[in-house]
Amino acid sequence: MIEPATFIAYVAIVLGFVFLPGPATLLTIARATTSGTRVGVATGAGVAAGDVIHTFMAIVGLSAIIAASALLFSLIKYAGAAYLIYLGLRAIFEKAPADLVARTVPITAGKAFRQAVLTELLNPKTALFFLAFLPQFVHPENGLVWLQLTQLGLIFVLLGLLSTVVFAVGAAGLGRFLRRNPTVLKWQGKVVGGIYCALGIRLALQER
Repeated sequence: MIEPATFIAYVAIVLGFVFLPGPATLLTIARATTSGTRVGVATGAGVAAGDVIHTFMAIVGLSAIIAASALLFSLIKYAGAAYLIYLGLRAIFEKAPADLVARTVPITAGKAFRQAVLTELLNPKTALFFLAFLPQFVHPENGLVWLQLTQLGLIFVLLGLLSTVVFAVGAAGLGRFLRRNPTVLKWQGKVVGGIYCALGIRLALQER
C-alpha cells in the first residue's frame, strides 16, 4: 500500500508532468482543433490506453529489455518517428474540402483512438520513463512491489487522461471558431501536419 505522504508527492509531481505541453498534449490539441471535442477526447483516451500498456511492460520487465538493447530501442524509436511523420505528411498534402459548409469530419473518434494508442506505444521514451520514474516511489516494506507499481501507473494514466480531456475541450472550442474562416481551414491541415512531422523528427533525434 502506498503511504499517504508518498502518494501526495507523487500526485503533485505527475500533475506537473501531465499539464506541461508535451507530445501527447500537442497530438490531442491538434485532433480536437480539426475534428472536435469527441475526437480530441478519443485521442487522449488512446494515449491513456498506451500508457496502461507501458505500465504493464514496466511491471513485467519488458521495458528493462528495451533499456538494455540499443538495437531494439532504435527500432521502436524510428518506427514511432516514421508513423508520426507519415500522419503529418498525409495532413499536409490532404486537400481542404471544397464545400466549407457541408464538409465531413476529418477523422472519426475510433480512428483517432487507434492512432493515439499506436503513437504512444511506439515512443520508447515513454517506456523508459515508466521504468525509471515509477520505482522511485515504491517501497518494498509497504507490500507487493508489483501492486504498488500498478497503483502508481494507473494514477499516472488517470491524471494524464484528465489533462488531455481539459486540453481537448479547450482546443475544440478554438477549432470551431477557426473553421469559420475559409483561409484558416485551408491551412490548418498543413499546420497540424507540421506539428506531427516536428514531433516525429524530435523523437527520431532523441538519444537514449
